[in-house]
Amino acid sequence: MENPESRFSALLAAAASLPGARIDREAYLRKALARNCSEAEIRRAIEESPAAAGIPVEILDRAANDSINYETAKASALSAAAGIPGILALPATIPADMAQYFAHMLRIAQKLAYLYSWPDLFSDDADIDDATKSVLTLFVGVMFGTQSANNAVGKVATMMSKEVAKKLPQKALTKGVVYPLVKKVAGHLGMQMTKQTFAKSVSKAIPVVGAVISGGLTLATYRPMAKRLKKHLSGLELAKPVPGVVVGEVIDVRDSPIPEPDRAGAADRPSNG
Repeated sequence: MENPESRFSALLAAAASLPGARIDREAYLRKALARNCSEAEIRRAIEESPAAAGIPVEILDRAANDSINYETAKASALSAAAGIPGILALPATIPADMAQYFAHMLRIAQKLAYLYSWPDLFSDDADIDDATKSVLTLFVGVMFGTQSANNAVGKVATMMSKEVAKKLPQKALTKGVVYPLVKKVAGHLGMQMTKQTFAKSVSKAIPVVGAVISGGLTLATYRPMAKRLKKHLSGLELAKPVPGVVVGEVIDVRDSPIPEPDRAGAADRPSNG
């Protein structure tokens, strides 16, 4: 596991396998949009995407902020709890805390992705597939401020917008044009992970005080990282409401038939001339 890329991939797989790490897209969208959207809008957002349902970005941003606040509080509390035992428990708490931290990063990444019109990232299979692993790697890369991750996510979003796809572009993410960027981002994140492990080790060295420092460290890093991903995903073409959709009625003019002229009543209508 000396390779930083392999180290990050192993952490990602471990985090994704933890209970609660995977978000049910349908259940989440229904709950997140219930306050501000009609049942018809929610149903179309689930069946297609929030953009296809014509849901304004302002509503999505509000739901995204609520989710960020919730996940930040939860991640910080768990991190603080892991810091209580002190230095004697470090070998056990560090791997667990890192996995929990990344699991919460995956949770907010999924929630933001679903709000901003990305498809379901997890299938019913127990194991995470390569395309999902790649796109989650890129999302985490965006959270860490990696420019190549920003570029790669933009490329994937553009592919999906052009094809009106309901699934991730498997080929591009696993062996196509985006894959080299995925590997580069994974390597960078593997090195970042090593630095974070050291920082958390130092913060947990003193019992109780370590808990406060550890929870504060998570709070100080998690929220800005989640906000960074939100800003990037919300600015992509994929997130923009589809033109012609009437909010409240969910009508797309592209699918509406052009009405035939009323020939029967044409003679009865007054002439403009």
